[in-house]
Amino acid sequence: MPRLKQTRQDRIFDFVNYILLGLMLLAVLYPLYFIVIASVSDPNAINSGQVWFWPKNLTFEGYERILGDSAIWRGYRNSILYTALGTTINVFLTLTAAYALSRKDLVGRNLIMFFFAFTMFFSGGLIPTYLVVRDLKMINTIWALVIPNAVAVWNIIIARTFFESTIPQELLEAAQIDGCSNTKFFWKIVLPLAKPLIAIMILFYGIGHWNSFFDALIYLRDEALYPLQIILRNILIQNEMSAQMVMDVESYAAQQRVAELVKYGVIMVASVPPLILYPFLQKYFVKGVFVGSIKG
Repeated sequence: MPRLKQTRQDRIFDFVNYILLGLMLLAVLYPLYFIVIASVSDPNAINSGQVWFWPKNLTFEGYERILGDSAIWRGYRNSILYTALGTTINVFLTLTAAYALSRKDLVGRNLIMFFFAFTMFFSGGLIPTYLVVRDLKMINTIWALVIPNAVAVWNIIIARTFFESTIPQELLEAAQIDGCSNTKFFWKIVLPLAKPLIAIMILFYGIGHWNSFFDALIYLRDEALYPLQIILRNILIQNEMSAQMVMDVESYAAQQRVAELVKYGVIMVASVPPLILYPFLQKYFVKGVFVGSIKG
C-alpha cells in the first residue's frame, strides 16, 4: 500500500510532537542519570556545580561504605521479605475476590462490590487504623505492614473486569459438564489464562511494598525490623548514618562528604530490585492493563 504524502502542516505537527516528547523524556531521564553520575563523583565537584553530564573525580567510596554496612543489608533483607510476603497475600486475595465478584451466579455481588467501593472514598483515618492494629497486637511486627493493606479495591475492579472479559461463561459450563468443581476451574483454567493480570498485580503490589515507608515509620519500633526505605529516609532527610559507615571518619567536613556520597549511592542501591524485576514483567504490562480496563 503506497504511503500517503505528508502535507506541510503534518510535518510541522510531527516536528512539534517530537520536540515536546523529547523534552518530556529528558525531564524524566535526566534526574535518574544525574543520580547515577553523582553517586560516583566527588561531592565537592557536585556542590560546586561541576557535575552535569559526566562524573568528576570518579570514586566508588560511597558504594564501598554502603555495601560494607550491615544496616543496609538488614534493610534489604527486611524489604525483600515484606515485599514477597505482602505481594503474595495481595495477589491471592485480589484474584480470589475478583473472580468471585465476576461470577454472575454470586448472590449479592453488586452489594458486596458496593461495600468494597465504599472504602475507596471513606475510611476511618490514621488514628482509628493505628488503634485497630495496636489492639490486634501487630505493633512492631511484620504483620502490621502486610495485613492492613492486604487488598487494593482498585486492583479488584481491574481484575474483576479482566475475568469478565476474558473468561467466557461457556468455558465454565463446559468444565462443569466434565465434572470440574469451582475450585479446580479457578486453579486449573482461570489462573493459567490470567498470566498477564497476575504479572501486572505482582508489579503494582510489589513496587508499592518496596517503596513503602510510612507504615513502617508508624508501626515499627525495633531498628532490626526497619525496611530499606526507612534507612534510606533517615540518611536522606535526617542525615543519619550508622556508626559502622563512618567509623573511620573523624572531622565533620569529612562526614559531610561521606554523607553526600552515601545519599546518592543508597538511592541507586534501593532502585536495583525494581529495575531487575520490570523487564521480566514488561511484556505483560501493557496487555494486562488494557485488557483489565476495557470490558467487551
